[in-house]
Amino acid sequence: MLGVEPKKGKLLIAEPSLTGDVSFNRSVVLLAEHNSEGSVGFILNKPLDYSMNELVEEIMVPFPVFNGGPVEQDNLYFIHKVPHLIGNSIEISDGIYWGGDFEATVALINQEKITQNDIRFFLGYSGWASLQLDQELHSKSWIVVSNQYESDIIQKSTQAFWREKMMELGGDYLLWSNAPENPSLN
Repeated sequence: MLGVEPKKGKLLIAEPSLTGDVSFNRSVVLLAEHNSEGSVGFILNKPLDYSMNELVEEIMVPFPVFNGGPVEQDNLYFIHKVPHLIGNSIEISDGIYWGGDFEATVALINQEKITQNDIRFFLGYSGWASLQLDQELHSKSWIVVSNQYESDIIQKSTQAFWREKMMELGGDYLLWSNAPENPSLN
């Protein structure tokens, strides 16, 4: 599982050493893009205290909203698994798509043709300049793993997701799976 190369569709698991990083502490990030120009991803396991109907008045359903990362936190982004319903979306991999026609998405949500199991909304995204993610990987800030959940990642990723991934990694990571988020509280 370890030693996987970063590319779109893979997951970045924050190393336990990132405890001082407010944005990425205990994060699991889905890479939506990774190329020579940089990388883009979305934090999957950090729900916010907002729902979509609070942020977008046209949406009648209280879908949860997640912190996608520290970049452009005043903008809304989404991933989904229904490209046949949402036009102009970009395939990430394994049945996961990024963005698309937002007006059509709102209408489909209100018509209950798209459920919370189909789509995940984010405020902001995680971004890395050219070679920045590679440098962070070299300094062991992240572990790259395959997305074994494929399109089911939308339902799978909860607040406990980082802990689950630490347990799956085993070895020394097992200790971190039960450590408090703030080590000074131990």
